[in-house]
Amino acid sequence: MRPELEATCDQVDVDAMGSLLGFRAGTGDGARYRVMLAAHMDEIGLMVTHVDAATGFLNIIPLGGWDARTLVSQRVVVHGREAVDGVVGTPPVHVLKPEDRDRAPKLTDLVIDTGILDGRITDLVRPGDVATRSRRLQQMGDLISGKALDDRVGVFIMLEALRMTEPATADLYAVAAVQEEVGLRGSRTATHRVNPHVGVAIDTCPSGDGPGQTGGGTKLGDGAAIRVADASAIASHRVVEFLERLAVDRGIPHQFHVSDKGGTDTASLQLARDGSLAGCISIPSRYGHSSVEACHPGDIQACIDLTVALIEHAHELIPEG
Repeated sequence: MRPELEATCDQVDVDAMGSLLGFRAGTGDGARYRVMLAAHMDEIGLMVTHVDAATGFLNIIPLGGWDARTLVSQRVVVHGREAVDGVVGTPPVHVLKPEDRDRAPKLTDLVIDTGILDGRITDLVRPGDVATRSRRLQQMGDLISGKALDDRVGVFIMLEALRMTEPATADLYAVAAVQEEVGLRGSRTATHRVNPHVGVAIDTCPSGDGPGQTGGGTKLGDGAAIRVADASAIASHRVVEFLERLAVDRGIPHQFHVSDKGGTDTASLQLARDGSLAGCISIPSRYGHSSVEACHPGDIQACIDLTVALIEHAHELIPEG
């Protein structure tokens, strides 16, 4: 991420948490308003708690919001002294007790099998090492699918918008945040440092058109989702209306996401230090926090276009008072 930000920003710093803060000076005279974009680099993962030398098994705890069902039979990479491949296996169905066949697994039931049986695993992996899923991005019909689109796609959108814009009136901070999945932590420290007047997160949201999903009101292919509310934040009505106006003026397909579940770095942007006018540009996705998350390229492009418009005009959102 660092070289990507350095190609489009005047300065890039890393804070103590590990978030990257790209700064692009504005062109306005005198004191300039500060605008902050935030997209998180981290993905949900696993942390090793115990290493069994005899079996090569690793016990794990979750980092972020896991549904254990999505982890069964997945390939993973353990980031130890060197990368170690592994799988999350379960007993074959024909040896399960009848009462266990219909029971959803719990994360505490699962282990990573590294296949290393000669004891070397203790030299390669220790408690505290982390593991991530091993899955490539691919085209799937009209969609793209892969792991960690939450929030790799948001980071991509932020970078593309930076590439497509020149310095605008306001000072711009583009933050690639860490530890969003474990409590919006990286954005909290970054926002405290920047103290923005306007802050907009770029993150995914659950689409309303996936199997068994009816919430959020969004649909793949209908454009950028302007996030109004979730469990962590109610967006500034001024930001919501401003993003809507930009979308209408530029003919950008858009829709609205409203939910009482989930959360994004918007909450940190809104509450740090003096507070800010905060909102979120969201990318509708199916199968969140799984290895097969899916997004529509048209929605991604709409989010890029809306972020470009925001960068160019954010200074117009002058805070009252």
